[in-house]
Amino acid sequence: MKPAPFDYIAPATIEEACAQLAEAGGGATILAGGQTLMPLLALRMSQPFILVDINRIAALRGVTRSEGYTRIGPVTRQNEAIADSTLAKSLPLLVTATRHVGHHQTRNRGTIGGSIALGEPAAELPATAVALGASVEARSVRGSRRIAAADLYLGPYMTALAQDELVVSIQFPDWPSGTVNVFREVAMRPGDFALVGLTGAVAVKDGHIERAGLAWFGMGPTPIKARQAEQALVGQPVAGLDFDKLAGLAVADTDPFDDHHATAAYRRTVGRRVFARALSEALQVHQ
Repeated sequence: MKPAPFDYIAPATIEEACAQLAEAGGGATILAGGQTLMPLLALRMSQPFILVDINRIAALRGVTRSEGYTRIGPVTRQNEAIADSTLAKSLPLLVTATRHVGHHQTRNRGTIGGSIALGEPAAELPATAVALGASVEARSVRGSRRIAAADLYLGPYMTALAQDELVVSIQFPDWPSGTVNVFREVAMRPGDFALVGLTGAVAVKDGHIERAGLAWFGMGPTPIKARQAEQALVGQPVAGLDFDKLAGLAVADTDPFDDHHATAAYRRTVGRRVFARALSEALQVHQ
């Protein structure tokens, strides 16, 4: 099939893009990487009146460091993020997660912000943003606001972003020294969406858990924080952790479903094993 007719606009500035979104009154769609959008347009599952291509806006690209956090421009390509030396030092978990997004060819076009703004429930990057306590800066002609990633996702492909808002940056707070990363996913094939996925970080100080941020993907309608497990971890000595009990708490926060790939029961069973093994292996260096 072919897309329904639409107007195409390629603004050069954030202000121009926001003005176009406001003028469209909800009839515009933003084009960043287009890895999800293009098939939807071709199938006419998305029929915008205006396509706003933000790829020419230089301010939406790149990685910068500030005191206490790392800022990523939303149009930064996924392969650019993988190769970025700043991210390798400050956000190694994000680099690991990005390596699992799609395939090398799609990562040449796919963007960090596009994936996080879309909120695919089985995608790696939205869950990683939630786990690490990231926030999204959204801008419109009405002004700017910051939305915590944990508050961004309302349902499958539903976010707290208004129709006239443009994501202009994603900020990831620094984690303390002694942080270990946790990442594991189970998929039918490399590059497929995860059937079960876990991502996050655990900070250890003097043999005790100082901070924990863990989130599931592929385990419900949105990225899901493993809140009960996080709370149970903080303050505990690494040497005495009961990983099976923690896994049970982590899975209790999920809301998996049956589909043609796997059942909810399968996801819960595999999720428990993934959590226990991934966390145990990550913390071995502190045991």
